[in-house]
Amino acid sequence: MDATTLLTSQSMIVSEFRCDAGPDDTPFAECRTGHSIAYVRSGSFGCHCRAGFFDLVAGSMLVGAPGEEYTCTHEHVSGDVCLSFFLSADMVDALGGRREIWQVGATPPLPELMVLGELAQTAADGNSDIGLDEVGQILAGRFIDVVSGRARKPATPTARDRRRAVEAALWIDDNSHAEVDLEQAAKQAGLSPFHFLRLFSSVLGVTPHQYLLRSRLRHAARLLTDDDIAVTDVAYDVGFGDLSNFVRTFHRAAGVSPTKFRQASRGERRIFAERLVLN
Repeated sequence: MDATTLLTSQSMIVSEFRCDAGPDDTPFAECRTGHSIAYVRSGSFGCHCRAGFFDLVAGSMLVGAPGEEYTCTHEHVSGDVCLSFFLSADMVDALGGRREIWQVGATPPLPELMVLGELAQTAADGNSDIGLDEVGQILAGRFIDVVSGRARKPATPTARDRRRAVEAALWIDDNSHAEVDLEQAAKQAGLSPFHFLRLFSSVLGVTPHQYLLRSRLRHAARLLTDDDIAVTDVAYDVGFGDLSNFVRTFHRAAGVSPTKFRQASRGERRIFAERLVLN
């Protein structure tokens, strides 16, 4: 079993697990120490737990609760890949839901969860402007809604809520060149990460991480009009810690690379004209 930790925060830990066990391997029992959901990306495995026996395939989710024992088997095929979210007790309390929800053992490949599971994988791969911690909260909340059969009623933001969201956005923009995560922004607003994410998204229509990336892109677009600043320096100055990530994110937003955007800003209109023709 290969485990790679992708994110660690006070609210959750996100890890990718790659298992190469097969029918000839002896299964063994494990015990959960906290709440978790594991989205099956590929492969298949079986799971014995108190709730019963489950065959999990791509799109299924393995659900864990504190003190619950489970045994995974690979009776049919070898190997699987899972994206796992280990949630803090505070996060579970904020999500709500009855205790029994976390004791279902597993969920089948449900469309309501699969689409968010794939979005989470896209975020884990660095190909989405939604933060992995954000989509982890959204996926966990959706899991509770689906299993419990209830829908969350969107709350109408108060004037105080709107002010909090706007002030948080201004703080994110002012600090977008630095390391900013969901928990830092939530602390500035005086809210838990779960409630801050819901409030910010409700008021401004984007998640905090989306706003952070778009602030960085906005500052980058301005700096790219200055020929004296190298593209690499622009990337690091606005807060991207990796040049390739900056180029990929900028291209996804602008439709052209940072270098071509710079050329277009100097009057080379054919760059955007060519794109209009292609589209």
